[in-house]
Amino acid sequence: MVRAQVITCSDAASRGERQDRSGPAVREVLERAGYEVDGVMVVADEVDAIATAIEEATGGGARLVITTGGTGIAPRDVTPEATLRVCDRVIPGFGELMRARSLEKTQMAPLSRAQAASRGAALIVNLPGSVTGAVENLASILHLLPHALELLSGTRIERHP
Repeated sequence: MVRAQVITCSDAASRGERQDRSGPAVREVLERAGYEVDGVMVVADEVDAIATAIEEATGGGARLVITTGGTGIAPRDVTPEATLRVCDRVIPGFGELMRARSLEKTQMAPLSRAQAASRGAALIVNLPGSVTGAVENLASILHLLPHALELLSGTRIERHP
């Protein structure tokens, strides 16, 4: 079973001023899909805090790290920058697919900077912070996760027709 970690990036939730609802919703989707979720961590919208949380999650054995929040264009939306600071490669297709699927529901989808990147054999996915946005974006890429994780593991993959 693949270990996963959910990280909610939110100033208000990290200060206890707002309940984190997107992190638990993402956790539920992942658990239903068969992932072993270590927990939901809440951090402030700070590059260093987010980058450290990703490093700790992957260092602790999580192969899949899902963040919620901080993917917009507001000044405090820094999750993609924090992710890129500690990752090896961006995987553009994830962000492209999430925005394409979101565009079917909202004209604001192009303002999202949701993305995915790799850190060694781990996959990091940045989702929007709203419950609906996080769950819908995750649903749009959920089918890609097993194969992406398999590829990142470096093991030989043989597919038969």
